[in-house]
Amino acid sequence: MKVAERPASGRAEGALVLFHGRGADEYDLLPLLDALDPERRLDGFCPRAPLALPPGGAHWYVVPRVGAPDPETFAVGYGAACRFVDGLPHARVVLGGFSQGAVLALAVGLGAGRPRPAAVVAFSGFVPEVDGWSLGEGPWPPIAIGHGTLDPVIPIELARAAHARLLAAGATVLYREYPLGHGIDPGFVAELVPWLRSAGAS
Repeated sequence: MKVAERPASGRAEGALVLFHGRGADEYDLLPLLDALDPERRLDGFCPRAPLALPPGGAHWYVVPRVGAPDPETFAVGYGAACRFVDGLPHARVVLGGFSQGAVLALAVGLGAGRPRPAAVVAFSGFVPEVDGWSLGEGPWPPIAIGHGTLDPVIPIELARAAHARLLAAGATVLYREYPLGHGIDPGFVAELVPWLRSAGAS
């Protein structure tokens, strides 16, 4: 698996893994590592999704319709992401992602039978409903979800449904909506810097 890396400035206190969105690559979210972890306390990693699909770029799974990953290809992307995270030599790992990558971060971090990360951050994603994966049980890590109310790619309703589902499962969620399309709000990113510290994740 190809990976873009940004090492910690000194002895790493853990790792920050960011999964990119559909059709992007391992360099797409590389600047977000410094934005979320400006003091470089964590080793940063941006792995490349394993699937090469039309119209180009790397993909974590096929999208037959929004909000419903294809089970067969989801298993491939999910398996690759899990193997990467589980192979890191860090006791504390923060998972994050954008769009498809947010779905993967939530799936890897909160799935049944999965070890819990230090925190999970999801930008413009949703909790998947797909054969072969199920939401696990607590105790939950700190979770943050941010989503644009004007998102034409992944509707805000999916973020609201994810928020409600996680609250019903007993999780504590920092949830933010902002008047943007399919993108990441810099204000929310700035809010996450102290949040990650207070969560004990950096």
